[in-house]
Amino acid sequence: MKQKQDTRIVTLGRDPEANFGVVNPPVYHASTILYPDLQTVRQRSQPYTYGRRGTPTTAALQQTVAGLEGGYNALLTPSGLAAVSVALLSHLKTGDHLLMVDSVYGPSRHFCDTILKRNGVEVTYYDPRIGAKIAELMKPNTAVIFAESPGSVTFEVQDVPALAKAAHDGGAKLLLDNTWASPLFLKPFEHGVDVSIQAITKYLCGHSDVMMGSITTTEEAWKATLAGHGAIGISVAPDDVYLVLRGIRTLSVRLERHMKSGIALARWLEARPEVSRVIHPALESHPDHALWKRDFSGASGLFSIELKPCSETALAAMLDGLELFGMGYSWGGYESLIIPQDLKGNRTATSPDHEGPLLRLHAGLEDIDDLIADLDAGLARLAAAT
Repeated sequence: MKQKQDTRIVTLGRDPEANFGVVNPPVYHASTILYPDLQTVRQRSQPYTYGRRGTPTTAALQQTVAGLEGGYNALLTPSGLAAVSVALLSHLKTGDHLLMVDSVYGPSRHFCDTILKRNGVEVTYYDPRIGAKIAELMKPNTAVIFAESPGSVTFEVQDVPALAKAAHDGGAKLLLDNTWASPLFLKPFEHGVDVSIQAITKYLCGHSDVMMGSITTTEEAWKATLAGHGAIGISVAPDDVYLVLRGIRTLSVRLERHMKSGIALARWLEARPEVSRVIHPALESHPDHALWKRDFSGASGLFSIELKPCSETALAAMLDGLELFGMGYSWGGYESLIIPQDLKGNRTATSPDHEGPLLRLHAGLEDIDDLIADLDAGLARLAAAT
């Protein structure tokens, strides 16, 4: 029987019959793994060879992530940034050219501007709304186009199928950071992506207590990615894998709530006089709304707003007094967050177009009326101090 997505969230990566009827996969703590005989040692012909290269615990999560994304297989890393770094290093070499989206996650940009550049990889940043015209930026040595849709902080939606066509026509791979949508709201491989990256610290874990990343690939891109991952020598802790597996089982119900609350907050904020604009792809006011509607089946709880110009004192009056919205550099957990963003130095192919403060919000699982009341009081403090 072909299972639907919500069922697969519950069943993927589980084999109770192989584990004495236990519902959840067991947690294997392993470094040394023994071989039964010399021939197996020589041929490495058993499923698990060394703790760093994986155990049944990590395999369960890898199979679950790959199954949800629709890829061939997946690898795990200690953070989302590590997933970005390993994926890029696996598909780039000295002398190659990388096309990197200008709205990429800041630490990913820093990796490109430091590690990649000093190892002889040429990096060109491109406008996230370039679409099919990215073909004009392709060079004979372009090996990778990297996309992040929607973009970090400013939430531009990219034309992923157009990017995939340009990449493949030029003999390159398309890598996508799919953290915002998660596997539920965007199926990357249906749109031509070769390698999909997630910070599963965020929604797949969902409880703000684990750092982890994933890299899912097509069968064709798997060998190079596996080799790069193994050569770099990173691994993840089995107890963290267990926590992510536990979090995944409620992914669908959590994301539905995040989406509804996020859209409700965004629409409420659009009507506020203190707010210059709301940047949420699911709103009709977003310039890329039609593209989002074409490719995505839902929205997560992360979006941004631009306030009308105000003083630092007024902004502090708003943010410092919030009770439910914490200030912290993550998202995807059960709690609501708000954090000011500074795009200086993080855009080169495009220019930041905001005049007032830019705030990134994450709608958590609290009651929507309480979240609105918290923001209402904060905006009242802002207005009084302006």
